[in-house]
Amino acid sequence: MEPHDEVRWWRFGSVEVLAGLLILLVVFQRPVASVISTPRLQTWTTVFVSVMVQAVPFLVFGVLLSAVIAVFVPRSFWARALPRHPALAVPVASAAGVVLPGCECGSVPIAGSLIRRGVTPAAALAFLLAAPAINPIVLASTAVAFPDNPEMVVGRAVASLIVAMIMGWLWLRLGRADWIRLPRRPELDDLSKGRAFWAAVRHDVVHAGGFLVLGAMAAACINVLIPERWLQTLADNPVLSVLALAVLAVLLSICSEADAFVAASLSQFSLSSRLAFLVVGPMVDLKLISMQTGVFGRRFAARFAPTTFVVAVGVAVGVGAVVL
Repeated sequence: MEPHDEVRWWRFGSVEVLAGLLILLVVFQRPVASVISTPRLQTWTTVFVSVMVQAVPFLVFGVLLSAVIAVFVPRSFWARALPRHPALAVPVASAAGVVLPGCECGSVPIAGSLIRRGVTPAAALAFLLAAPAINPIVLASTAVAFPDNPEMVVGRAVASLIVAMIMGWLWLRLGRADWIRLPRRPELDDLSKGRAFWAAVRHDVVHAGGFLVLGAMAAACINVLIPERWLQTLADNPVLSVLALAVLAVLLSICSEADAFVAASLSQFSLSSRLAFLVVGPMVDLKLISMQTGVFGRRFAARFAPTTFVVAVGVAVGVGAVVL
């Protein structure tokens, strides 16, 4: 190991800062407890902690398995596994999302690498949309978050799979090759498998974990700061409730392993509107739009994200009317 590599290895980053903050919270837990002794802050803390405690195990497990697949499974495997005909490759690629236990943070670079390996963009994009929404970790977390409503698991899987296939076929029909700027991830390609694995884990934990914290904080703020009558007004209107939670999913940018717990906390809203939240979130949110812009280019993101949002909301409403 070169001297400069050793310095880089020990350099403090966001993970170390987070660990330090957690240690400080443990050391100064009594002063912190006295500060949050007011009823509203206690309610905020209760909601925040409950979302985090339920979601973190699924997030960590998903990140670890996603890193294993990204580093140790040959990328050419996916190209060999898909049918040669693009129209048939789309549903197969969508269903292949079941075997990728990871969040949308990992699906974007993986979809990019599939395109570089010769997979038709329509199939890679269908995989990108389906993988974060129908993998076993996400469906299990949805079942845990909605123990009394198992139909939410079925509705989420069916609606997400339909959206992924529709978007793949739409790309076959309307997409253009010059809208995509082929991606590259040299930060993993140039490392040994062990170091690449931990680099992938570190990257996904920082990004997905950070957005999870923000999402849990937002859910707590919604429960404490927004007047109940406002939420009830939106919840009582079938159209507004669906659109409100769909837009909220875009803004919160919660990792798909954790969004079911946030959706479950929004108990004022109907199951159909919360299904829209769960279908839209893993496919269109602020972090995904930014990642897609960086990986595939602005021309792609400007067309793909709005179209996906419209299709996801429409399919979620349709599936919700049948399943829920």
